[in-house]
Amino acid sequence: MSASRTQTDRYRHDNAERLPVEVLVFETAPEHVDEFLRVDHEVWTLGEALLPGFDRIPFLSKEVWIDDAHPGRVTLIFVWESIEAWQRVAAPEIQQRLQAEFDARFRHPVTLVSAPHEDSNHGIHRWSRFERT
Repeated sequence: MSASRTQTDRYRHDNAERLPVEVLVFETAPEHVDEFLRVDHEVWTLGEALLPGFDRIPFLSKEVWIDDAHPGRVTLIFVWESIEAWQRVAAPEIQQRLQAEFDARFRHPVTLVSAPHEDSNHGIHRWSRFERT
């Protein structure tokens, strides 16, 4: 790091964003987590990111969290660029097609444990982000 670099060059802080957040918590057998993650990425992440008719990826980010205290539990966090983009991707024909492809490729039981964004009527949103650069 250069001596002329200031403290604020080391981080970025964005606030007052109000970006919609989708949270999905799944459980599958611990021995199938790696396969679940691979198929989820290939079908859902890339399937939604590369949808025809969109001029860019409709979500800003997707994170996958694993909970070592609960083997087999996987949390997916999406930050969407807008509720409108999220709703376009949520169209039944898109979701049904991707779900059928996922089910054909991941043949193990998987349970949706929770979807907190639905409990809050899609009110969860990212207000700020502080990160190092």
